[in-house]
Amino acid sequence: MTGTQIELVVAAVEESAHAVRTVRLVAPDGAPLPSFVPGSHLVVDCGGRSNAYSLVGESIAPAEYAISVLLVEDGSGGSAWVHGLAAGDRVSALRPRSAFAPIASATRHLLVAGGIGVTPVVSHLRAARHWGRDVQVLYVFREGHGAHVDDVKELAGDAAEFFGDRVGFTERLRTVLAEQPLGTHVYVCGPGAMIDDVLEAATEAGWPASRVHSERFGLDALDPGEPFRVTLTETGTDVEVPSGTSLLEALEGVGLDVPNLCRQGVCGECRIPVSAGTPLHRDLYLTDEEKQACDAIMPCVSRADGPTLEVPL
Repeated sequence: MTGTQIELVVAAVEESAHAVRTVRLVAPDGAPLPSFVPGSHLVVDCGGRSNAYSLVGESIAPAEYAISVLLVEDGSGGSAWVHGLAAGDRVSALRPRSAFAPIASATRHLLVAGGIGVTPVVSHLRAARHWGRDVQVLYVFREGHGAHVDDVKELAGDAAEFFGDRVGFTERLRTVLAEQPLGTHVYVCGPGAMIDDVLEAATEAGWPASRVHSERFGLDALDPGEPFRVTLTETGTDVEVPSGTSLLEALEGVGLDVPNLCRQGVCGECRIPVSAGTPLHRDLYLTDEEKQACDAIMPCVSRADGPTLEVPL
């Protein structure tokens, strides 16, 4: 292991649900791996393209990193590459990082998962068991497509509820949101439409934004965004960034070579400074404090929150 880079070996591959494979990764020398914050993801080099996958195992001095990956036949990520892994294969990754950690000051944690979005929830549940935290889980998935159902049952017990249809889930969600005690935080991960529904329901129920946390599935979950103009202050050049075009693509279009890896806002490689204007942060890398500082942006996914932005390039 050097710097943020980790070399791993596939110890086992398991079919954990329909079209979902759990890959267990260990250090080549068998040593414990770096600990991570619950809710963290591992950025994996998927044969030249990097993608992030939530870690589902124990987070303290783990003997292995486990990721569960849904095969997306027509996706642009690395799921097909991951599904092709076999025991003994070597994998390169960046050290785990999190933008979806449990809030230590919360008195209760309401975990809401849809489909493969259960993966970070499993990590949260392991931490909750370790620290004795009060949790409740709502998990909706299509019949036969529920990953980690047994893990959720074991870790949450009677505090977990499972749903096979969106109608029943939505009705129960609204009731649960309305009855939570003061100090509860809600965490939701799943398909974009489901997350939007949960956020809307929380807002209608009077939840402050500071107590509602979500994690989306990278770039595919993002809308095209509004057009804006970025000024490169070192040259005085103005670059138009149309809707549907990332800031990174626009910068590359005028000949700027911005280092990048995942192009999904998770690895942090393309980070550039901001000298004026307000970024609309849509990445999973910067901390809340770094986002509030408004002095950096991940151009692969984030945009301007307004008509203009200035960067010292």
